[in-house]
Amino acid sequence: MAEVDESHFFSLLSLEDELTCSICLSTFDCPVTIPCGHNFCQDCLLATWKESYSCPQCRTHFATKPELKKNTVLSTVVQTFNLRSTKSEASPAEEESKAKKEEVIRCDACMEAEASQTCLTCMASFCEDHLRPHRENPIFRLHQLSEPVGDLLQRICPDHHKMMEFFCTQHGRPICSLCLQQVHKGCPFMSHEEQRNMKESDLRSKLGLLDGKITNNVTVMSQMRDMQNQLKDSATNRKKALSAEYQQMRDMLARDEREALSAVDRELQSGQTKLNGLTKRFTENIDSMSKAKEDIHSLLSQSQTLAFLQASFDLPQAASFDPHTPRISLDSKKVTATQGFAAALKEYLTELLKQPVEARLLKLKQGECAGEKAAPAPGPERTGSQPKSEPQWAFPGQVRLPTPCSPDPGSQPKVGQKKKKEKQTKKAQSTGNDKARSMENLLSLEGKGEPAAEPETSDIPPNITSAEKRSELLKYGTVLTLDPKTAHKRITLSEGFTKASVSDEHTNYPDYPERFAVCSQVLTSKGFSRGRHYWEVRLSSSNFIGIGLAYNSIDRKGPTSRLGRNAQSWCVEWFNVKLSAWHNSSETVLVNPNPKRIGVLLDCEGGTATFYNVADRAYPFHSFVFPFAAAVYPAFWIFSSGSSISLCKLQA
Repeated sequence: MAEVDESHFFSLLSLEDELTCSICLSTFDCPVTIPCGHNFCQDCLLATWKESYSCPQCRTHFATKPELKKNTVLSTVVQTFNLRSTKSEASPAEEESKAKKEEVIRCDACMEAEASQTCLTCMASFCEDHLRPHRENPIFRLHQLSEPVGDLLQRICPDHHKMMEFFCTQHGRPICSLCLQQVHKGCPFMSHEEQRNMKESDLRSKLGLLDGKITNNVTVMSQMRDMQNQLKDSATNRKKALSAEYQQMRDMLARDEREALSAVDRELQSGQTKLNGLTKRFTENIDSMSKAKEDIHSLLSQSQTLAFLQASFDLPQAASFDPHTPRISLDSKKVTATQGFAAALKEYLTELLKQPVEARLLKLKQGECAGEKAAPAPGPERTGSQPKSEPQWAFPGQVRLPTPCSPDPGSQPKVGQKKKKEKQTKKAQSTGNDKARSMENLLSLEGKGEPAAEPETSDIPPNITSAEKRSELLKYGTVLTLDPKTAHKRITLSEGFTKASVSDEHTNYPDYPERFAVCSQVLTSKGFSRGRHYWEVRLSSSNFIGIGLAYNSIDRKGPTSRLGRNAQSWCVEWFNVKLSAWHNSSETVLVNPNPKRIGVLLDCEGGTATFYNVADRAYPFHSFVFPFAAAVYPAFWIFSSGSSISLCKLQA
């Protein structure tokens, strides 16, 4: 019967479109039929008939308002459809109710009434009527009654078909009295009620634990939300503080830039004022000499007179003045120091910002500690003629060294003075080895960890402390050219690959693996592994230039490619007003002779490389002592834009 009703309902569902009003698109409510045969809800149809009368579906027009009658058959079908739909929607609830009814435990005697209690001795459930014998007959007095139990069969021991009255705590399962005497003999046991109470107590304690944990988690989540808000506030404050710090740095740099530009403008104005004064003086001299010319022409026109013979003429004072073009430029010490400072600061910041953020502060702190501990290295004795305006600035970690006076190549010191100066020089170099840490330690492109080992360098050996004849060195003279395959793209080679200049513009060199890619450096085409060799280099300025030697295996691309900052190279380097010897990232501060021409004598068998200040004679100022593991190549570092080095043609 249910299958018939279900099939009937599905047949009605197939007619749902036919039972829908075409005006409101819902099932018919009081359906009426008009003369054209179409059906509509009565209210929907009357709402469309205002001034004229026509069918909303087929548009048939009626002259007068048709008489409307209820379609009783269609109305009955609609009611049946709605009733079936309602029953279908209520079916889940009915099924749930049915399931609940099925869960009701019935009396095992009458199978109809609901059970009131279950007898665990009889293993049956009884309603109140059938339970009367258990309540009234003394025979059933010892029977154990309990609340209605629906799983009586599950309480029967499958092995002995007896009631499982006990619970084995060792094996965690219910057992009967025979199991307790046989298989589970000696096992600890308890009644089901005790096990139930213990289990309930354990679960309630776990519920309490879970409640506490949930409360703690909710509390922590609340604290984390507060922490998120605090992090946002902290980030906002940090950003404001960082913006303020960087803005202050920008303001300081802008102020220093204005002062530097003003210094150049003042130098320009001073130079123009001098030139204007000299121009005025030359103009006056020209006027006085032009007037003297006119007087001479006037006398010559009277050469036939006696007055001409008696006349005397003196040249004006301007005629005794030998005119020459004055040497006026903007290369004052202040302007040069300002420009050098700007270039050094740019390189310092460039290399510092290449480091990871975590390493920058450490490098700054190391520089500050070195700057605090470093003391000015003692130099030669100063006289009153020493310029007071020599720049003495330095970055954190740079040793502030006084600039020594340039030695007079032609004069030789007395024996006592010579010993005193040698002692001061050795003391200065020792102080530089122990305390001096120049700014190049911060600008160095390598990321250093542990301090590098001290290089095997030495001061000038005792047997070459005196000046040498240049002609003796020229015996070992060699011709060198610069290797274009190694030149950094900032370096331009000219004059037959004997001159190297540096600028901010990059030259379009082809890419070679030998080319330096980080530091503006270049090697020569020829290297030496035996014999003695001597060459000379002319410097455009002794400022931000390095001259040295390197193995061909020196790094070209990485952060340790700078001359002297690795174990494959040695160099003497002028960094602003300071002269240092470098090897394996270890620095030795030297006395700066401010040379214009440098000579290098390489003794491969002796394992020495000596650097000379070349004038009328060759004055050695530093030597490297090291064993040669391979051929070494003359190497050069040029940083300051506009600077250059030239390999000299050696002539006796």
